[in-house]
Amino acid sequence: MKEFNIALLGKWCWRMLVDREGLWYHVLVARYGEVGGRLEVGGRSVSSWWRNLGRVRDGEVESDGGWFDHNVMRRVDDGAETLFWSHRWIGGVPLSVRFSRLFDLAENKTITVANFFSLGLARDGEGWRWRRRLWAWEEDMVEDCRDLLFDVLLVPNVSDKCVWLPDIVDGYYV
Repeated sequence: MKEFNIALLGKWCWRMLVDREGLWYHVLVARYGEVGGRLEVGGRSVSSWWRNLGRVRDGEVESDGGWFDHNVMRRVDDGAETLFWSHRWIGGVPLSVRFSRLFDLAENKTITVANFFSLGLARDGEGWRWRRRLWAWEEDMVEDCRDLLFDVLLVPNVSDKCVWLPDIVDGYYV
């Protein structure tokens, strides 16, 4: 029964990612709030359903090992709905994990991919705004990050999508 409940909560997590126009989503935003493009999980008066949903989404359920988060990735098209640092959209892990030092130093941790690219990817571009001047080894990390972004092309007027990874085989949808 526990696995069944976790699966149902996972279905709700998926629905929150792919159906943000429904009335139910707007009710949840009004009730719990939204921060950085994600529904807020915490708070004083949350229901046990909502708290458990957040635990599944964030991989905090003992038996699931983060199965939900590890099976969802963002496909970036126009970049307007994908958070540059926090979402898994390039390289299999969020850039905030892969380049944790840069994320700690970044001024705008909730910038979208579209906004980041519009500010410029050049070494001195406005997208790279830091709390302090970078050391040489940190600048090398910026170059490594820029190398990952070199081949990314944004597609105007096409919304980003969440992709369930088991549906992708060798880069193609099945």
